[in-house]
Amino acid sequence: MAIEQQQIPEALYRNAINLNRYENSVALKIVQEYNNIIVGITDRLKQFEAGELTLTPAAVNRQRTLLLQLQESLDTWAESSSLIITQELQGLAELQSDFIQEQLKKVLPSQATKNAVRTVEISPQFAQSVVNTDPRQINVFTLPEEFAVQTGTIPKFSLTAREGAVINLPNGVNVRTAFRRIAASQTELLQNTIRTGLLSNNTTAQIAKELRGQLNFEATGTLAQIKARGGIGTTLANNQIDTIVRTSINQVSNSAINSVFQANSDMIDRYKYVATLDSRTSAICGRLDGQVFEMGKGPQPPQHFNCRSTIVPIIKDSFLKQFGLEDDDLEEGLQRPSKTGLSNRGKLVPASENYAVWLSKQDIETQNKVFGIEKSKIYRSELKTNNPTDVFRKFVRSDGSTLTLEELRKANAN
Repeated sequence: MAIEQQQIPEALYRNAINLNRYENSVALKIVQEYNNIIVGITDRLKQFEAGELTLTPAAVNRQRTLLLQLQESLDTWAESSSLIITQELQGLAELQSDFIQEQLKKVLPSQATKNAVRTVEISPQFAQSVVNTDPRQINVFTLPEEFAVQTGTIPKFSLTAREGAVINLPNGVNVRTAFRRIAASQTELLQNTIRTGLLSNNTTAQIAKELRGQLNFEATGTLAQIKARGGIGTTLANNQIDTIVRTSINQVSNSAINSVFQANSDMIDRYKYVATLDSRTSAICGRLDGQVFEMGKGPQPPQHFNCRSTIVPIIKDSFLKQFGLEDDDLEEGLQRPSKTGLSNRGKLVPASENYAVWLSKQDIETQNKVFGIEKSKIYRSELKTNNPTDVFRKFVRSDGSTLTLEELRKANAN
């Protein structure tokens, strides 16, 4: 098979890495705006004079004004964050759709016309509806025939909101509601912390440090560094923001990519599930990694909050045979990225290596992180006489949950 026909898996592996960096960028932007509000409020709190911390009517009114400003600022932040993520998701859907269409064109044999790839148009209201729509009211992406229109010889399909991404967040809320809930819950937390601190005769500096940790206005650093430096007024919210952003981006990206695959069902009938090869990967994605499913019938990422998995298309044998080509192994000679050990050092491994095989080659510390110390001992013992993939699936159920020690002992006794 020609080299250019092997580029889709490799390009999608690179795309998954870049997508993770993009998630960091968007999450950092929204996190910083939230943290700046907390830093600003605590800066004002520290300016209170000792006499203003009493329970006199004047002092109470001053405190009430500050807390009201906090609530208004966080409410405004929630709406601003919804707008930011809407704009980002709209651009992302269009970018990913165009990206995968171009990759499919590279797969086409030289004898085929490039117009054979069906394009997917993203509705201008796609992301706005996804962000605002209750996920329980819409279905996972489908491509109804009524949305297909003929433009010359190139069929075009529209990715509309109703057939688009379902962003499944905690408690089944949509993205806008999730941001509003963060604002509401954090307002209550901060107000209670300030009131409790004042009643306990803590200084305003002590209260401010408890809320913001070591953060300053426009704090610099990576997302992980900023989250680690925060206080009780930022840590939980920062983690929630990170989850919303990563889950939303992963879902919209995979929906846009999947829409192109479905639109080109004459070329593609199956896909391979691809997880990230590092110690952070969930059990369910580790179990699914490398498995092949029929298009539209298998599990799709995201499988959970903060999911980083993607899918890689498999070209139909019948499509290739039209051009006198055989169905050679697309992954022959290809590599995929991995992160080795707890230090997450970058390393390339064969594209055919799945998560189970990768984990079997990792150090004890990494295996302990995945299974726990005691189960990890049994895992390594099983590896001595069994296939790594079989061993991993023995430790992880099909729903992604891991077996307990007692369940493992019973399984080994049979």
